[in-house]
Amino acid sequence: MKLKPLHDRIIVEAAAKEEKTASGIILPDSAQEKPLKGKVLAVGPGKRLDNGKISPIDVKEGETVLYGKYGGTEITVDGKDYIILRAEDVLGVLTESKVAVGASR
Repeated sequence: MKLKPLHDRIIVEAAAKEEKTASGIILPDSAQEKPLKGKVLAVGPGKRLDNGKISPIDVKEGETVLYGKYGGTEITVDGKDYIILRAEDVLGVLTESKVAVGASR
């Protein structure tokens, strides 16, 4: 089955949960946090504005995005978990460097 997002929606495959800390401590399932990043699998055409024009979405398929902890709707299709987000729920796009999500300053 193929998912096709509508309007300003984005379908994201969440990154795997971190099973170990940076220092090598193995985390039990109850301590693992929900991933806050994922790979964009599909992008809708964009949001229809009041004047009838469509505002395109800023992210593209294949990019890795960051999103809020409580953003989006989690779904399961053919045994795989996905998140459907509105374009406004995307906080940023990751580039080549690694980013520690949830790290405090």
